[in-house]
Amino acid sequence: MSKIRVTIWNEFRHEKTNDVVRSIYPEGLHAEIGKALLECGDIEVTLAALDDPDQGLPDEVLNSTDVLFWWGHMAHGEVSDELVEKIRQRVYNGMGLVVLHSGHYSKVFKSVVGTTGNLLWGDNLHEIMWNINPTHPIAAGIPSHFHIDCEEVYAEPFQIPDPDEQVFQSWYETGYVFRSGCVWKRGAGKVFYFQPGHETVPTYHNPYVRRILQNAAHYCKPAETGFNYLYAGNSPYIKSYFAPEDEIEELKK
Repeated sequence: MSKIRVTIWNEFRHEKTNDVVRSIYPEGLHAEIGKALLECGDIEVTLAALDDPDQGLPDEVLNSTDVLFWWGHMAHGEVSDELVEKIRQRVYNGMGLVVLHSGHYSKVFKSVVGTTGNLLWGDNLHEIMWNINPTHPIAAGIPSHFHIDCEEVYAEPFQIPDPDEQVFQSWYETGYVFRSGCVWKRGAGKVFYFQPGHETVPTYHNPYVRRILQNAAHYCKPAETGFNYLYAGNSPYIKSYFAPEDEIEELKK
């Protein structure tokens, strides 16, 4: 069986300018996420960053990606609209998309899901993440709840379209709640938004967070279909008969 080809895209700016972030993720947030995914034997990882050529995603990389992980924060506006549209089309044609933390406000998330990305946010606090959909594949191996000692508060209302499925719900010590793990289907692709991952805290070292990222890569990989139903360009015109002509002729006998 071929491996799942995952590309992890990160702005990779905080790690270069903030000593705290660099001390937690010396090789970059994307590298730590990559290490988590490589703990699975059936995933191969490509790392990409905003300042790389073609903003990290030349056609040959994007078109050979099964699942794209996206972490952005301080440079959403620098991502080219052309690249965003290429990503949107790839998702609609079956590529999986996992959007992390402040990627809720990225052009990619807004364009693919169809949202403003607006929410409430606040200082870092203790977070309890509740597994509210324990039979979902992304929740495999995750207990009823787990603790994240320190994480940036994201709170409702989160102005997103109703998720097709919600997997996790978070509670903070001040009482705020948030839909912290949501799934949408867009075209032939699956999108998973996962809230934890602020750059100044070691969230991606948490074993349950790492397991969720692994599960998401497996869940969001392109589906295997029995026929090609993806159309290049506009919707095609169909003939009068549903069945292929050779089958119609056979039926007439």
